[in-house]
Amino acid sequence: MQELYGNVPASELTDLMRVEPKPFLSLLLNPFGTHARGIEHRDLQLIIDARRGRKVHLKNLTAPPTVTKGLLGTTVRIEMDDGSGVALRGVNHRPANVFAQEVQEAWSAFNIELFEEKRSEIDAILRAIDGLDLPTRYPAACVLSPVLDAGRTLEKTLFAKLRSEAIGEVHFAQIRKIREFINAPGPRRNQAIERFEREEVLRWQEFFDTFEKNPLTPEQRLSIVADEDATLVLAGAGSGKTSVITAKAAYLVKAGIRKPEEILLLAFARDAAKEMSERIELRCGQPLEARTFHALAYDIIGAVEGNKPALAAHATDDKAFLALLREILRALVETVSEVSKSIIGWFSYARLDEKSEWDFKQKHEYYTFIEKADLRTLQGEQVKSFEELMIANWLYENGVEYEYEPDYEHHIADTGRRNYCPDFRLKNSGVYIEHFGVRRRKMADGSYQFSTAPFVDREEYLAGMAWKREVHTTHETTLIETFSYEREDGRLLEALAEKIAPFETLKPRSRETLFDRVVELNQVDSFVQLLGTFLRHYKGGGYSLADCEAKGKKLKLGRRARAFLSIFEPVYREYQKRLGGRIDFEDMILRASEYVEDGQYSSCFRHILVDEFQDISRSRGRLVRALKAQHPDARIFGVGDDWQSIYRFAGSDINLMRNFGNVLNVIEN
Repeated sequence: MQELYGNVPASELTDLMRVEPKPFLSLLLNPFGTHARGIEHRDLQLIIDARRGRKVHLKNLTAPPTVTKGLLGTTVRIEMDDGSGVALRGVNHRPANVFAQEVQEAWSAFNIELFEEKRSEIDAILRAIDGLDLPTRYPAACVLSPVLDAGRTLEKTLFAKLRSEAIGEVHFAQIRKIREFINAPGPRRNQAIERFEREEVLRWQEFFDTFEKNPLTPEQRLSIVADEDATLVLAGAGSGKTSVITAKAAYLVKAGIRKPEEILLLAFARDAAKEMSERIELRCGQPLEARTFHALAYDIIGAVEGNKPALAAHATDDKAFLALLREILRALVETVSEVSKSIIGWFSYARLDEKSEWDFKQKHEYYTFIEKADLRTLQGEQVKSFEELMIANWLYENGVEYEYEPDYEHHIADTGRRNYCPDFRLKNSGVYIEHFGVRRRKMADGSYQFSTAPFVDREEYLAGMAWKREVHTTHETTLIETFSYEREDGRLLEALAEKIAPFETLKPRSRETLFDRVVELNQVDSFVQLLGTFLRHYKGGGYSLADCEAKGKKLKLGRRARAFLSIFEPVYREYQKRLGGRIDFEDMILRASEYVEDGQYSSCFRHILVDEFQDISRSRGRLVRALKAQHPDARIFGVGDDWQSIYRFAGSDINLMRNFGNVLNVIEN
């Protein structure tokens, strides 16, 4: 009896695993041997017998071989994933079918084996997806992100290569389900969140009804059961934010979500931390210590270094901190001439906005600006322009006695003008100074054309200049003229010195005297406050002077920013020197952050709860971020009010709250 294979006598096959054309058809259809002369299936590969033979692994097939019957025999076609294909013509029909069936079965078995090798990973993803139908825990991003990552990896490395006909509909339905989720996880996750929150609020109704004297509001309950990677609860003052954060901590413990030691509860003030600890223990029955950021940082440093460094005397006393900065300023005035010039220059003119009349289109806009700027000279009077302030303070610094807008010494006949009051009169020499608010432009013929501010009538102003000159000429009084274009050229004070030299002997006041005068005018305190705030931001943010200079250039802050940094740099250097071996709170937070970031400190905290989040600074945000980064499933929960920041002076950064999720590199709820 002849052996059959797939109803085909074995004698009709050259080999069970090979097909080739009938000899006479091969000669007819492929006379030059340029096309395939046969295909063999061996060891999961298809070996193409041709002038340029090749081997194709089964994994590279996009579909099983196709068999097409024609007038000149049967054609076997094979398509590959690189877009190429092979067609073998003139084959006996029955052997072609057997070969195609054999390759299809081998191809299917190979792909199913690949699929089953990843069975445990596939089942884990499917369980996670199905779990969203009846979630027992909040489906936070940190829980689902690994699922999505695993699904996307499988899609890239396996699923994209599998076909339904290769693995069967049952297996492919599982791929389809995973694909639908990884391509659009949002809707399913959102439905799961809504379902979980609704059922969880009902499950803990008694707890929410009795945690405080009055039942918690629906919004408070929802914020407590929400457990995203990072959740920020915003509410106004007196709306129960502290109740929310303490109830959140108690809920985590009572629900068995976290152990007490896995919860970090942070407050900004010791009294607030103590109150929260007491409330949680009273309501929950278990102790849970709330800490300040500084206490936490100090503990981290102690754990890593074995002991805690001494704190600077002013670290806990803002008044002492300000007094130290004031003392440093005075010492610099007395000992460092270049710095003292910068400090006095700040109070003389550098602290003010550099705007001039030319920056305003309307008169009332300019005078509103001037009124708010309060252009107060070192002598104490209020002047009407920034350039007049520069002149007055230069005169005062150089010991030139003057009057501002005195009555002119001669009677002027009735001209319809108001009484003439020149800008300045120098007491010793009797010389007058008029500052004219004009700029000039050189014309083609070499002459100059004067221009005035947009809101000033040019012809009227130039006529006024001519009238004043005529008055002084008529009464033989000396007039020194200064101009806005001199300031525009950067030489207003230099030009003033040259013009005054023939009439006055300069007697420069000492820097100490000038500083004392600034103190008398109550201008130092606000500047010290500014220095203190900037210093804490600077240290807390880990900035460098180069960072600040670059930022100033980028924002086009101009001369005022440069003047401030020229003072801040030596002040900061002296401040650091006076710390000695002690640390301040900024050092404390930064050092603790570094220990957490480089792994010298191992955190046990899986839930970090922050009260009054609007008061957080860049450095505190860095510490929170570092603690969270140690555990992929760690959560941050903050409560705050973006209109109520009491720690602005301590360096709080409201942008950390307004960009909550981005700053912490997590999903924001």
